[in-house]
Amino acid sequence: MVRTPLTPEERERGERLGRLLREARGGRSMAEIAAVAGISAETLRKIETGRAPTPAFFTIAALARALGLSMDELAGRCAPVEAAPPAAVA
Repeated sequence: MVRTPLTPEERERGERLGRLLREARGGRSMAEIAAVAGISAETLRKIETGRAPTPAFFTIAALARALGLSMDELAGRCAPVEAAPPAAVA
């Protein structure tokens, strides 16, 4: 199965997700959060560093639960950034 290349927007969204998860993890170890979420520390590392920018929904739900984040908060903070409309030329 050939995977479609990610768009720049998808990569950026994955990087935002990784930053958010790192911030929420704070001083807790990757191994601790990964164990609570039921995933491997390597999977968490890949998500946090953007190497896995499109993790499965259930993986994100498990991480949100382990970190005390709501899915609404994650979705809102990882949503695509809207580009400002171009300035009108007079």
